[in-house]
Amino acid sequence: MKILVCLSHVPDTTTKVKFVDGKEFDKTGVQWIINPWDELALTRALELKEGSGGKITKVTIVNVGPKETEPTIRKGLAIGADDAIRINTEAKDAYFVAAQLAEVIKNQEYDLVFTGIESSDYNGISVGGMLSEMLDIPSVSAVSGVDFENEKFKIKRDIDGGYEQIDINTPVLLTVQKG
Repeated sequence: MKILVCLSHVPDTTTKVKFVDGKEFDKTGVQWIINPWDELALTRALELKEGSGGKITKVTIVNVGPKETEPTIRKGLAIGADDAIRINTEAKDAYFVAAQLAEVIKNQEYDLVFTGIESSDYNGISVGGMLSEMLDIPSVSAVSGVDFENEKFKIKRDIDGGYEQIDINTPVLLTVQKG
């Protein structure tokens, strides 16, 4: 089995934001990181692989961005991803990012596709849902836990007043949040 984790390249949340002429984001001196929710998704994917008894063979990360995003990709590899894909284009908006990801993913076979619940730069929350529609695979949002037991994935999902447990078939897209 294979897992794909989508990673965003975002400014560190402690970065002092500046604009040129009050309109354009000034990238000078900005520290860039893996989007925190995407890093959480990567951590969950690696925990699954480690606990799968060899059933999950590969965790791949994917990023939509120009060459400047490569430090984020290298950090994902250093955390433990097996390999990486960089889609060499500027991330313009959520729909564009989802479409770029779908083009690459549709020619691959992944059992699980992970996204973070949102991105810390624009607070966007729509890439995961759009991507699952473009790939024509089911999705589960608000995922706070994932386990692999008896050849099945068990998803823990936060709901009002508690959580629910879901057994799922693959392929599926999981939108991860902090649990």
